[in-house]
Amino acid sequence: MTLLAALNAADATREVMWNISHSWLMYVLLVPTMLIAGYGVYRQVQKWRSGQPAARFDRPAERIKRVVKNVLLQQATLRDRFAGVYHFLLFWGMITLTMATIVVMIHHDFHIDIMRGRFYLYFQSLFVDVLGVLAMIGVAMLAVRRWLLRPKKLVYTDESTWLLILLFVILGTGFLLEGWRIAATNDPWGDWSPVGIVVSKTSLAVAGVETLKSVHFLTWWFHLALVFGLIAWAPYTKLLHVLTAPLNIYTANLDHPGGTLKQIDFEAAQSFGINSLEQFTWKDLLDLDACTECGRCTSVCPANTVGKQLSPRDIILDLQGLLDRSDLASLKAQGHGERPDEYEPAFPIIGTTDNLATEALFECTTCAACVEICPVSIEQMPKIVDLRRFQVMEQAEFPQQMQDAVSSLEERGHPFKGTQLSRVDWAAGMDFPTIEDIESPEVLLWVGCGGALVDRNQRSTRALANLLKKANVKFAILGREETCTGDPARRIGNEFLFETLATQNIETLKTHNIKHVLTSCPHCFNTFRNEYPKLGGEFEVMHHTTYLAKLIGEGRLKLDAQAAQKIVFHDPCYLGRHNGITDAPRKLLQQVSSQPLAEMEMHGRQSFCCGGGGGMSFVDEPADQRVNQERARQALATDAETVAVGCPFCTTMMEDGINTLKGDRKINVQDIAEVMWEAISSEAR
Repeated sequence: MTLLAALNAADATREVMWNISHSWLMYVLLVPTMLIAGYGVYRQVQKWRSGQPAARFDRPAERIKRVVKNVLLQQATLRDRFAGVYHFLLFWGMITLTMATIVVMIHHDFHIDIMRGRFYLYFQSLFVDVLGVLAMIGVAMLAVRRWLLRPKKLVYTDESTWLLILLFVILGTGFLLEGWRIAATNDPWGDWSPVGIVVSKTSLAVAGVETLKSVHFLTWWFHLALVFGLIAWAPYTKLLHVLTAPLNIYTANLDHPGGTLKQIDFEAAQSFGINSLEQFTWKDLLDLDACTECGRCTSVCPANTVGKQLSPRDIILDLQGLLDRSDLASLKAQGHGERPDEYEPAFPIIGTTDNLATEALFECTTCAACVEICPVSIEQMPKIVDLRRFQVMEQAEFPQQMQDAVSSLEERGHPFKGTQLSRVDWAAGMDFPTIEDIESPEVLLWVGCGGALVDRNQRSTRALANLLKKANVKFAILGREETCTGDPARRIGNEFLFETLATQNIETLKTHNIKHVLTSCPHCFNTFRNEYPKLGGEFEVMHHTTYLAKLIGEGRLKLDAQAAQKIVFHDPCYLGRHNGITDAPRKLLQQVSSQPLAEMEMHGRQSFCCGGGGGMSFVDEPADQRVNQERARQALATDAETVAVGCPFCTTMMEDGINTLKGDRKINVQDIAEVMWEAISSEAR
């Protein structure tokens, strides 16, 4: 029968369980299959529940939207084009085949006659065949990647190999069964199954109908055994992510996608930081089981890129291994408060593997590239900081140069041990008002440690202050009353010191009735915007790039000179990735250069760290493992003559890297404020 004739065939269908005797045995086998799989899921859920509370079910509409984008549409997965395509094909292929199986169950077991007519032809025959082929293409692409391309970032295990083979055999035997049924029954609707009809004709060319019926019978039970085996095994393998990944995406951090650091109740806490699984939240433990081992986090990690030990993926997998080996009863007891007065962790973490060693943990720049790139919303960076906290506040075991920075913060209110500069030296000889000189300023210019106490960055701070003065902005500085926001202390792992400094700053600003804060430091900006509110510090904070763009838009600041040099912008992690500000700096730079803005390969939210975050700006890195030099290479790969930045720490790190590698090339590093100030002619200043 032709396809056109079949369009009107209301009785189009097929016999379910054709050629299968004792089909009741399938239901008998299904019971232990589901019990084994169910126990595997139950066991992991109970382990997650042993973790500490975390509020991750608010704003359901936003969360459902994330699931639609990143589960159904696979947007995050598709950022890695090749892997994303095969995962998309495999995902929707398997979803479709599962739906087709459910249709068969409804039709056969519940006696609801839905496998008939156009629905049977279009969906159950044609669409399912096409999606099944796409699933097999996905498996083939996966095999090519794992067995031929073999990218370094993947984990190669026997489990992954067997899962891949199992999926391919299940899909392949499914098509064989369909083709042999069509051949043996002379199915009049067989043309609607493009793969099935090819298998049918090929099989009839080499075997008779009775032979095909016998092979079909044996293969059907073999196929069923493989499917049931996969279902039972899945919760004990990486395939558990089929369940955990959507749940993890649904419960992602909506407020600060770059990763929120948890507060510590110092009065109630029995230990500071984390060194045992049950101290993590349930969401942290869910993260561990959601990992797909794709390695994207490690591939974008700046520390790992330059050859250091840190690997975000391996930290997650090692923690997952500890969770798998943990005793459920002990986890529940420890996690729900049944603890002795002298607290001893049930399952110590730090030092149990090389990836969880102190050295690796303190190589993290907290750039959150790992969090940004993860297709299943795992929060790697906050876990690293949690582990750091234990080493800093409980063990006092962390790099000496970070210890020096913390000591300086405690004693002097800034992290730069040995500097002779003061908070106001940058303004020497300039008429910039302090908070004592002006009542109710339009904005408070928060200079920050990097802007005030690093000689190179004082030029940037003066340029910004001059721009504000040129725009007739009524601003003031705190002067000697300003102290560090506490960002370095918090990222290094000294949460107590962070809260001490933060509380002091909040009280100071409230004393002066400050409402609006302007800063050129993304670290200060992030702290004011995302962390001070939780301590009672509600201020409107602006980064200088967005504020300068606002002044230009309002006509308060006019640029009358354009530079001829080509500019490339380096996105600071705590501006772009952590806070989503990527357009404002570029709009400013496009106004001051006559040439198109250059871009490094890694830019915007996918930018590469300068290497200065997480306390690393205070550490002397090995000469062959310097993150700032890797970023400098990326900048030098463009034809730019100026590397513009929007962060004092990025300025010093990038300038050091560029000067080390540039040779005879003429290229300089400037803060955007410096670039803007040069775009105002000397006559107009």
